[in-house]
Amino acid sequence: MTLTPTEPGLEATFDVTVRVGQVADYGTTRTGNRRVIDIIGGEITGSIDATILPGGADWQLVRPDGTIDIDGRYSAKTSKGGLIYITVSGVRSGAPETLEALLRGEAVDPSDYYFRTSLTLETSAPELAHLEQSLFIASCVREADTVRYRAYRVT
Repeated sequence: MTLTPTEPGLEATFDVTVRVGQVADYGTTRTGNRRVIDIIGGEITGSIDATILPGGADWQLVRPDGTIDIDGRYSAKTSKGGLIYITVSGVRSGAPETLEALLRGEAVDPSDYYFRTSLTLETSAPELAHLEQSLFIASCVREADTVRYRAYRVT
């Protein structure tokens, strides 16, 4: 008997708004153009309701073609006190003029650029343990001082 894997689907799970600080551009390092953006707050709503805590950051690497490798790490706290550690890895790409407009904080239609991430969540809160047992991906929007995304559980 040959077993066939089930086809994965996407289940909208929670929405995130991350408030970000100014871009700190470290210039060209040995790995590329390094940028760091502080995470100063935000919220998660949906199947999780939590406040994003200040203190995280997004460590970006800008490739020669302008594509940005995303490496974000931040924490959130639920109203019951449960802590969630969130790791985000992804890619933002588009035409050079579109990426420059985003960097200037201009409103850009999300269909004009590609911004997708995968998320890993860690927690010791028993009521949130199910978050550690799934994969999540997100479709993201960059605004002047926020990043917004909807996270989808891969079924």
